[in-house]
Amino acid sequence: MTQSTGADSGRGSFLDELKDAVTPHATLLVAGVIALQLLFITSYVGALHDPKLRDASFGVVAPAAAAGQAVTRLERLPGSPLDARTVPDASTARRQIQDRDLDGALILDPAGTTDTLLVATGGGAALATSLERLVGALERSEQRSLRVVDVAPAAGRDASGLSSFYLVVGWCVGGYLCASILAISSGARAATPRRALIRLGTMAVVGLAGGLGGAVIVGPVLGALPGSVAALWGLGALITFAVGAATLALQGIFGIVGIGLAILLVVILGNPSAGGALPPPLLPPFWAAIGPALPPGAGTWAARSIVYFGGHGMTVSLLVLSAWALAGIAVTLVMAALRTREDDRPPAG
Repeated sequence: MTQSTGADSGRGSFLDELKDAVTPHATLLVAGVIALQLLFITSYVGALHDPKLRDASFGVVAPAAAAGQAVTRLERLPGSPLDARTVPDASTARRQIQDRDLDGALILDPAGTTDTLLVATGGGAALATSLERLVGALERSEQRSLRVVDVAPAAGRDASGLSSFYLVVGWCVGGYLCASILAISSGARAATPRRALIRLGTMAVVGLAGGLGGAVIVGPVLGALPGSVAALWGLGALITFAVGAATLALQGIFGIVGIGLAILLVVILGNPSAGGALPPPLLPPFWAAIGPALPPGAGTWAARSIVYFGGHGMTVSLLVLSAWALAGIAVTLVMAALRTREDDRPPAG
C-alpha cells in the first residue's frame, strides 16, 4: 500500500508540474507556433519550388509587319510566359527596361540572322536567364542566332542579384523584432497614447540607425551594391519603421498574438513573394499578386531600382511602404487611446 501511494503521489506531482509548465495559454501559443511553422514551409516551398515564366512584360522591335507577327506568336506561347508588345525602336526598348516598364526586349534584324535580346540582371538574374532560355529556344527553332545584351547588369559582387533582397530582409527583421521587444518589455499592449508615441519615436530612431548601417555595410564596407548610400539609407529607415509601426499596431489590436501576425505577413508571406530569389514573373500567381503590396516586396523592388535603375520605377513601392507606416502609426495611437479610455472607465456596480 505504501509503495502504491508513493507511486500515485509521484504521478500526481508530475501532472501538477505538467500543468504548471504547460498552461492552457502556453498550449495555445505553442499551437500557434506550429501553425506558423507549417505555413512557413507551405509558403516558401509553394512559391519557390517550381518557377515558371508568366506574363513577363516584353518588348519587340521590328518593322511593322514582322513586329505584329512576332508579338502574336509570343502571346500564343503555352502558359503565357510573355506579355508581349511592340516598341518603336531599340533605344526606346532600352529606356523602358531601365525605367522598369519592361522585363526584356527582342530586337529583330530583318537584314540578317542574328537578333538581340535585351535583359537586366540587376532586376533578378533568374528572370534574365529564363528570358534568355525561352527566346533562345524560339530563335533556334527558326535557324536564327541570338545575341544577349545586359542593359542593367548586376554588380560583380552581387551574386545572383540577391544582395538587395537580403538587405531588405535585414531591415524588415529589425523592424518587427524591435517593435516586439518594445511592446513585450512592458506589456503586450500600449497602455497610453504617450507610451505609444514614445515607442513609435523609438522605432523612427531604430529605422534611421539600421537604415544607415545597412546602407554602409552593403556599399562602402562590402562593396556588394553600387548606388547612393543616402538613398538606401532613406529606404532602409522607411522599411524598418513601416514594419515596426505595423507590428506595434498588430500588437495593439491582438496583444502578443500580433507578433505572430507580423511574422505571418512579413516573413511567411512577404519574403517568398518579395521577388528576391525569383522575380514576380517567375512566381505562382498568388505570391506574384501579394508581393508588391507587402514590405519585403515593395522594399526589394525599390532597393533594386536605386542600385541598378537610377531610382526609376519605385514610386508605387515607396507609396506602399508609406501606407504601411502611416497605417501603423494611426492604428497604434487609436488602440492606445481606446485602451486608456477603457482603463479610465469606472467599474460597473
